[in-house]
Amino acid sequence: MTDRDGRLAIGELAARSGVAPSALRYYEELGLIHSERTTGNQRRYPRATLRRVAFVRAAQRVGLSLEEVRAALDRLPVDRAPNATEWNAVARTWQRRIDEQIAELERLKERLTGCIGCGCLSLRKCRLYNPHDIAGTHGPGPRYLLEADDPDGAQEAEETRGTPEAEPAR
Repeated sequence: MTDRDGRLAIGELAARSGVAPSALRYYEELGLIHSERTTGNQRRYPRATLRRVAFVRAAQRVGLSLEEVRAALDRLPVDRAPNATEWNAVARTWQRRIDEQIAELERLKERLTGCIGCGCLSLRKCRLYNPHDIAGTHGPGPRYLLEADDPDGAQEAEETRGTPEAEPAR
């Protein structure tokens, strides 16, 4: 129910935004959205909150963490929709992040057909790309997929990985 000041009750905000009331309360707890309380202690949200919730949902779809979302929202006005200049400043940050994600996904795509360095030795190819479980000496998890996250470890893994021709099959 919208009050006479145009503020939205949590149920109406949930219905209009497609986000459950429990998630809206969580967003508020994290400081992503803000409400005022009525004399009866009910939450009322400014109409601009619809845009903030839409922003949170869009950010999550592109893989931003809620901490990153909060940092972006902290740069935008709380009580009104952002103007073009304010929005463009935040959008530029998103564009860089999305470009990084695209590059990471392309690296992953290229490596999916080869060894991911999990140390499993369960595939015939693993004996060629990961003889004697060399990847396991570099730490847990998919070592070769994580190379982009750790450039120093990537170089070391690449040097010890060897090539299929150089390593004998077991």
